Amino acid sequence: MLGCQPAAIVTMALYETPQAYVRLQTDPAATGKDGHSHPAHISPEIMAAALAGIVIEEPATRLPVYDDLSQPRRRQALTDKEIAQLAPLLSLALEKATPEEVVAFYESVRFPGGRREVTSGGLFVVGDELHVILSNLRSDARYMADVGAADHQDDRMTPMRPIAPQPGSLSFTPKSAARDPAPAGLKRLLYWDRRELIIHYRHLAPRRLESSVPTSGTLPEPGSSR
Repeated sequence: MLGCQPAAIVTMALYETPQAYVRLQTDPAATGKDGHSHPAHISPEIMAAALAGIVIEEPATRLPVYDDLSQPRRRQALTDKEIAQLAPLLSLALEKATPEEVVAFYESVRFPGGRREVTSGGLFVVGDELHVILSNLRSDARYMADVGAADHQDDRMTPMRPIAPQPGSLSFTPKSAARDPAPAGLKRLLYWDRRELIIHYRHLAPRRLESSVPTSGTLPEPGSSR
């Protein structure tokens, strides 16, 4: 799987700034008959609906020191602003992807005092299913330093590797448009939780986008080839 393979190779940057990117990169697991169903057409409006359906649910008991009690315990994982920025770029990336590639996304936000939060992951299509891996959801980059590893932007190179324990659990709404990514039986006990959701994207109604693609950063020319 993605987390157990050699380092991926970046093949194309769809959007690139020092703080964020959307890229295509190789997926060593997607070879031969195991290749993804790319290129794939998912409109920005359907992609927005898929991203908006991702829900995070935190434990019933939350601690003020570690948890943001100003947020509902069960809530939309990504903000409307994040969805509006990501949806068009992810849609474009899937149209340019090959069966051997996966779309990776990354954003790092700095706060006063040196704190930095990372949101990152990847996605790919298999048949009529959109696989979304949300490896980091506003993860505190200082966690790696706290356990003895220096914070030196390695997380930018590995968007599908969690850099801190992820609070709560992920689910999708409506439930009828998703399926359990974990295998059945004994294999479920050995399944590595890579924060993956599998979405039947053809069952989703389009979601209106409130804003367009970010105007800064490196973007491919419209209609450009690889």
